[in-house]
Amino acid sequence: MVGVYEHPTRYAPDKSIVQLHAECARGALEDAGLTLADVDGYFCSADAPGGIPALMVDYLNLKVKYVDGTESGGCSYISHVARAARAIADGKCSVALITLAGKPRSSGQSTGTETRKLPAILPASAWESPYAWTVAGIYGNFASRHMHEYGTTPEQLAWVKVSASHHAQHNSHAFLRKVYTVDDVVNSPLVADPLRRLDCCVITDGGGAIVVAKPEIARRLQRPLVRIRGTGETVRTHNGGRFDILHTGAAESGAEAFAQAGVQPGDIKYASIYDNFTIMVIMQLEDLGFCEKGKGGRFVEEGNLISGVGRLPWNTDGGGLCNNHPQNRGGITKVIEAVRQLRGEAHPAVQVKNCDIALASGPGLVFGVGHNHATIVMERVQ
Repeated sequence: MVGVYEHPTRYAPDKSIVQLHAECARGALEDAGLTLADVDGYFCSADAPGGIPALMVDYLNLKVKYVDGTESGGCSYISHVARAARAIADGKCSVALITLAGKPRSSGQSTGTETRKLPAILPASAWESPYAWTVAGIYGNFASRHMHEYGTTPEQLAWVKVSASHHAQHNSHAFLRKVYTVDDVVNSPLVADPLRRLDCCVITDGGGAIVVAKPEIARRLQRPLVRIRGTGETVRTHNGGRFDILHTGAAESGAEAFAQAGVQPGDIKYASIYDNFTIMVIMQLEDLGFCEKGKGGRFVEEGNLISGVGRLPWNTDGGGLCNNHPQNRGGITKVIEAVRQLRGEAHPAVQVKNCDIALASGPGLVFGVGHNHATIVMERVQ
């Protein structure tokens, strides 16, 4: 990975979605020392206008040999890094551009609390739509079950937000820069029992982009080199209603990425883990092997996610809980901050010392309704 860029705006009523995509593309290419003329592979997902690569390729006037429009929700961009690496290894392209952008905040979305009714054409619509489910309601169920099974407390959930806020205070672009306390979180308005408002991610406009290049090009760019060492992906189904709601796809995608990279969870110096809700962070920490199943609440309560304090510095940009969740899809920002850490370019107050191996991991779509998961392990090349 030779270029990354996170759009600085969190509210963009004056910009079109396609303009945000283009500004992110330009930013990542400038970071790499490349131009649009160097790009011969383009990767996007359903957030792109029209939901297909061809329209953005035309808008950016790219001359490409390879495109990929795989849609797997918020983890699409973690998956796209792996797919770009494979395409480059197979000789399909040499410089791959991945973009995301959206405007949920300026368009007035109330993500997580509005009733979801699936289009009639979708297979599960007849069974799910009558129940008028909400995204927050689903994750509230998971939190309740985790509390029932393992004794996890609202205060332990709150520590995830507290940890994110300790990092976000140093990010000038973060949507929320206040340092929150446990009391702040547990006393914030109830959204979906037991989840409170501050257990939920922010809603922001913006976007991001990543550039992946073949090694011969990367070595010429005089930028810190970040190599993709291991990747993993999975799709989880309902299994006819017989699935464990406390088991996320991180167990599969993480194991695959660790095995390919030849590392263990204890080797990871920094982790970017998707944080749409506090409970999802705890469950993924467990499934990735950073702590025992059921011990995630205690792990975060001990401050282990806070850079400079804990065993696993995490989401040092403030994550989706405090910094940015563009287009309600947080996968791309997870990769971007991991690259910053490996380059030594994170804010000095949160930069992890000797950060040479990092992870980005997260889900896509709605866990329990249609759940993908992707993980990548990255390393700094000396």
